[in-house]
Amino acid sequence: MIARGASRCCLKLRPTLVRPTSRFGQQHCRPFSMPSSPAPMTGPTGSAGMLAPFTNELDKIAPSFKIRGSQIQILKTPADFYETLKTRIRNAKKRIFLSTLYIGKSEKELITTIQEALRANPELKLSILTDALRGTREAPEPSCASLLAPLVTEFGSDRVEIRMYHTPNLTGLRKEHIPKRINEGWGLQHMKLYGVDDEIILSGANLSNDYFTNRQDRYHLFSSTDVTNYFWDLYQGVTSLSFLVQPENDTAGFSLQWPSTNAAPSPLEQPAEYISKATGLIHGLIAPKSVAGGAKFKNQGPLTSGDTTVYMLGQLSQLMKPDTSTELPVITHVLKTLGAPQYAGSSWTFTAGYFNPAPSLTNLLLSTASRNNIVITASPYANGFYKSKGVSGLLPDAYTLLARRFLRAIKEQKQDSSVVLKEWRRGTVNEPGGWTYHAKGLWITLPNEQDPSISIIGSSNYTKRSYSHDLEAGALIVTQDPGLKKRLGDEQKWLQEYANPVTLDDFAKTERRVGLQVRIAMWIVSLVGGAL
Repeated sequence: MIARGASRCCLKLRPTLVRPTSRFGQQHCRPFSMPSSPAPMTGPTGSAGMLAPFTNELDKIAPSFKIRGSQIQILKTPADFYETLKTRIRNAKKRIFLSTLYIGKSEKELITTIQEALRANPELKLSILTDALRGTREAPEPSCASLLAPLVTEFGSDRVEIRMYHTPNLTGLRKEHIPKRINEGWGLQHMKLYGVDDEIILSGANLSNDYFTNRQDRYHLFSSTDVTNYFWDLYQGVTSLSFLVQPENDTAGFSLQWPSTNAAPSPLEQPAEYISKATGLIHGLIAPKSVAGGAKFKNQGPLTSGDTTVYMLGQLSQLMKPDTSTELPVITHVLKTLGAPQYAGSSWTFTAGYFNPAPSLTNLLLSTASRNNIVITASPYANGFYKSKGVSGLLPDAYTLLARRFLRAIKEQKQDSSVVLKEWRRGTVNEPGGWTYHAKGLWITLPNEQDPSISIIGSSNYTKRSYSHDLEAGALIVTQDPGLKKRLGDEQKWLQEYANPVTLDDFAKTERRVGLQVRIAMWIVSLVGGAL
């Protein structure tokens, strides 16, 4: 979408609210790791010492849990992701909760898998959260909403809940006149949380055929009750601020209703009050918790001494004023820490399918002391908008323009020897054997080590849009487990199997030149308040 793409291409007191309850599960008392005293930046020795300057501050920014590295499984391919998800659904005992931008309107196999699991286990409950704009865009033609509504009809509202989040930023005349094909640029539900019982997959992938077959992303399976329950609580918070999908006997097949039990008034009727109510609710779910005396909670009993810390990240800027989201502050701290001289022997790899890092992140990436750094982004031939109809077909060129600007910034800051930009291409999209690239993340390898000790996984594209318009969720992993570090290193490598370096000379070629219409489209979207 040009709105989604163009806004991505443009170079965020707390009233006490009761956390929402849900018939789909009880509230969980979550044991969080607590802040500790800052460690000195000088002279760390060994992996633990090198990690301390990161974690001491991270403990103050975001909640975290101690687990074992063996509790994190990294999946490689779209097929691995799909089969793992279906297997978990088939074996589900108590709950399935799926948060995604959308479920493809033709995903009959996935829906059948869910139906069979619900039929086989009367105790099983299902909750699905998608975005309202994307989920109803085709209505009254078949849509995500019409695909999901029959689940409520068959299994009842006591077992199945379908929710759709609507941005408070698109109301009134703006909502009435901005075309459906570009209105997503004003904010989306973008969290990708795929929870089944006490396990959860964090990813950037949506639930549609291309994400199951030939659209490369990242997928981490966390087998942790604490991590899963944390995201379940966050998920419930957002569902309590979302519309309820009800089945209807009409052409569209569904209606969107605003339950009186929701935590705030409708964003379409009272957007300011909606944000005011949401602020306290969401802040209470994403902020680190403390106890008297500064003592730490014990995590998962015997796992307190786990070798891996998972920091929970939430970027829900559109729902909070003031904005106390955690993802951007966490990434900012991590990259600033890498600027210290002691990390001169470190390296990082950063990837985003839609390459348009927030300006602050671009500056931080180019200011680290790290060497041998790599940026991976989609080639125009691996961009999902390649040769698409209408204004969205301009997006691949828009990202080409942004990538060229990034290379110029590398040259201007004399980082040519430290940072390499690679474009990922596996065939050509929409041609036989062609794939698209949608992965996003960050890996950091400490000095004198071969594999990453730090990585970020989640839904964010790390753009200005991600930090102002969309709802994002993810995790930062800090590990000393050799096995997990090796798996993170392997992931970092296999994502480069189809990636090749590009230079300013490549962008100077005739076929890579960007027309005036692309620049104008990017400017217009920014001017009217959207983001790519």
